[in-house]
Amino acid sequence: MIQTNNGDRVKKKDKTKTKKKSNNKIYNSLRDDNNIMNRRVYILGIVIIVSFVIVSFKIFRLMVINNDYYKEKLSALTSDTVEGPSAPRGRIYDRNHKLLVDNKSVKTIYYHKQSKITPKEEIKLAKKIVKIINIDASKLSITNLKEFYIVDKDKAAYKKIKNDEWEKLKMRKLSLNDIENIKRDRVTNDDLKIYNDEDKKVAYIYYLMNKGYSYQDKIIKNKDVTDKEYAYIAEHVDELKGFNVKYDIERKYLYNDTFRSILGNLSTISNEDKSYYLSRGYSLNDIVGSSYIEKEYESILKGKKEKYRILSNNDLELIEEGKRGNDIVLTIDIKLQEEIEHILERELIYTKSEPNTHYFNSIFVVIEEPNTGEVLAMSGKQVINKNGKYEVIDYTPGVFTSPITPGSVVKGASMLVGYNTGAIKMGEYQYDDCIKLYSIPKKCSWGKLGLINDLDALAYSSNIYQFKTAMKVDNFKYSVNKKFIVKTSSINAYRKTFNELGLGVKTGLDLPVESSGNIGKNKSSDLYLNYAIGQYDTYTTMQLSQYINTIASNGNRLKPHLLKEVYDSSNTDKLVNKKEEIKPIILNKVNVDKKYLNRVKKGLTAVMDYGLGKNYMGDAPSPAGKTGTSESFYDSNHDGKVDVETLSNAFVGYAPSNKPVMSIAITLPNLVNPHGSSDLRSYANMRITKMISNKFFEIYK
Repeated sequence: MIQTNNGDRVKKKDKTKTKKKSNNKIYNSLRDDNNIMNRRVYILGIVIIVSFVIVSFKIFRLMVINNDYYKEKLSALTSDTVEGPSAPRGRIYDRNHKLLVDNKSVKTIYYHKQSKITPKEEIKLAKKIVKIINIDASKLSITNLKEFYIVDKDKAAYKKIKNDEWEKLKMRKLSLNDIENIKRDRVTNDDLKIYNDEDKKVAYIYYLMNKGYSYQDKIIKNKDVTDKEYAYIAEHVDELKGFNVKYDIERKYLYNDTFRSILGNLSTISNEDKSYYLSRGYSLNDIVGSSYIEKEYESILKGKKEKYRILSNNDLELIEEGKRGNDIVLTIDIKLQEEIEHILERELIYTKSEPNTHYFNSIFVVIEEPNTGEVLAMSGKQVINKNGKYEVIDYTPGVFTSPITPGSVVKGASMLVGYNTGAIKMGEYQYDDCIKLYSIPKKCSWGKLGLINDLDALAYSSNIYQFKTAMKVDNFKYSVNKKFIVKTSSINAYRKTFNELGLGVKTGLDLPVESSGNIGKNKSSDLYLNYAIGQYDTYTTMQLSQYINTIASNGNRLKPHLLKEVYDSSNTDKLVNKKEEIKPIILNKVNVDKKYLNRVKKGLTAVMDYGLGKNYMGDAPSPAGKTGTSESFYDSNHDGKVDVETLSNAFVGYAPSNKPVMSIAITLPNLVNPHGSSDLRSYANMRITKMISNKFFEIYK
């Protein structure tokens, strides 16, 4: 190595080269960063352009393509909508599609408040209207009249407020509402003496004009509107600002009072039902079903209401059409129903003329189709003494709400308990003679029947056969004056089978109310024996009907029902588009061997062939059934306490026995006074049962 200045120069050259390389690296790095930046700017530009295109398209679609849609949305969100009055309800038909309940148009005068109209102007209108229409102002209350006075005599009403009260209003210690209440309280009866009868009619019209919400049509008159009144209002709507006419809908009953009580009624929503209906979208001024069929099938029969938009001038604009409710078909045969009602009305009056019937006042009947549970007819009638004359009124709800002591009609059920528990065998004989147990009164049948088997026990309605069977169910061996303490398990065995047959439980009838009967709580041995012959618990006529149907349908306890079909609403007079058909509903099957059911059915046929039920069902082919007489009690002075002993009658049956097409249950509470002036007894039970059975098979030949 040369140690010279040249060496130094060589080192400088090396440093220069290194510096150049370093500068190149920096340049390349800056160039790469530049390229990356350019690419990013390029991508960002593309994103901006695409976003602009998308936003432009959305704005175009909003403002051009879907402009009308969003205008409607905006209008709906920024304006109030209301529903019209209750829509026409669905029609009601009988099983043969005969129209029972329709809607009818009713002439109506109404008022619709115009915007910016003053109370004084409304009073002037009311004064015009009172000269045009005849209106009953009897429903005008004192409060309504005072409120009218405050508007009509505003200056006098103003002076009723003291200066310090006006000051309190300014200081917000009193509200305008408080001031109005004070005015109303200080309007005296002397103040109101200035108003004559015509003025009160004006006040009543003014009250009706301001009742409810301002946007609603206010009904001024919809009863007995004359053609002259209707025409005058229609011709002068321009000068009678806000008053107009229309046709409203009411229910029309084509068979008048026949089955009327069960068809039900309509009313505004009651306080008790308010929360129920409001939670389902109803308005408080809606008309709804308030009882029975109308109430039970409210959701089907109600129509869809029209929907309106409230405009700025308080007018209404229709935005959605209404629709009549769906139509329903009932299981009832209205022709049969009419005939039965006529029979009951006639026979009630006739029976009251028979000896010892002065406590008798009602009859209940049910006709069913045993294998479906369809109620073909049901009726209850009651007789009242009005001004010394008997008058018959409808009491059909008593069919399922008024229980009676059934008597021997339940012995078929008692026999099934005996078979089912092994207490007796089919064909077993027992001696019918009075029995006497310790501390229990002597018990007998209606006569000494001697040695009889199970079929004859039903045919001749032996009490002793049932008493001895009940003791065997309890494993008690009878001897005269022996002490008998019944086991709870024996009582439960009877009630279990009775319940399975429909006795002592609700039937499930499709109406809002139903009684399950009265179930005795006392478990004495005497009452246990009485239970076996139908002398303890009480049942409704509908429960007795379900019981005999359960036997007739081979042990199937079917739910009785009045609704048969549902049809869609239509603008025609005919039923169209069936939506639903009600199928038979089996609530339970009786837990007994089929051979025992057949044995009881044979016994019920024997009742009608040669027993106590002979001729009860008249011309009915091969009937089966059971009569019943029970000791009962009546509240003669209506003080809430039963005080008179009576005898009640009942009958249950079906026909033909091999393939039943009908069943009948009839009850006549308190038919006979056993302590009357003579020993004569009414045969109304047999007479009425025979008439109804004959009428059924006359109609259904």
